[in-house]
Amino acid sequence: MRQPDDDPLDFDTSDLEDWDEERARTALDGVQGPLYRNHLRMAVKLDEWAAAERRRTDTDARYKAGYVQALEDMAAFLRQTYFLPADPD
Repeated sequence: MRQPDDDPLDFDTSDLEDWDEERARTALDGVQGPLYRNHLRMAVKLDEWAAAERRRTDTDARYKAGYVQALEDMAAFLRQTYFLPADPD
């Protein structure tokens, strides 16, 4: 588990199509910083959930692939600040 002094943006961004570190850092430092930190924690949990679903063997492969993709997409959207209020301050 991450410690409070760790960088909350220390994650792999190579699969994020719309990653903008400056936008993310601005969000962390702005009024919505606590909300964005919460979104980042939720993204970690969604990644863990997707990994667990990927290991399952009791579901249809196509269903599982779609479910895992949806979880990963939600995590990506949370990381890319998509669910923050439109007015940053």
